[in-house]
Amino acid sequence: MKKTALVVLSIAALALAGCKDKPKTEAPVAAPQQGQMPAAAPGAPGAVAPGGDPHAGMKAQEIPAGAGKKATVTQTMNSGGYTYVEAADEKGAKVWLALPEIKIAKGDKIEYPETPPLANFQSKTLNKTFEKISFIPGVRIVK
Repeated sequence: MKKTALVVLSIAALALAGCKDKPKTEAPVAAPQQGQMPAAAPGAPGAVAPGGDPHAGMKAQEIPAGAGKKATVTQTMNSGGYTYVEAADEKGAKVWLALPEIKIAKGDKIEYPETPPLANFQSKTLNKTFEKISFIPGVRIVK
């Protein structure tokens, strides 16, 4: 009887010692709001500290020739790590584009990928609301 009690106590002591360090749980990740990209789980590669810029360090991609629409830059501005470009196509229709910050000038001929525009997008850094704007990965400046 003493041996059985000793074995049961030993097993119970080992079980309690093993349960001392509970696994750390991560805070739940909030669901993205409409028009937002989903956030990475905390500690995951690519995760951003709360309030941080998820696009920090992003570089504009070079668009291959013939892969997009053609237009001429009518105005441009940089803010918050983005370049905002207003461009007019051959028919004069204007479109606003936002892409990772690049050097681009009024009068430049560009090619850009066609993407669905966002309606009534408010840029907090520019203090401006765009009626329609397309976020794109980059442009090709046609020489």
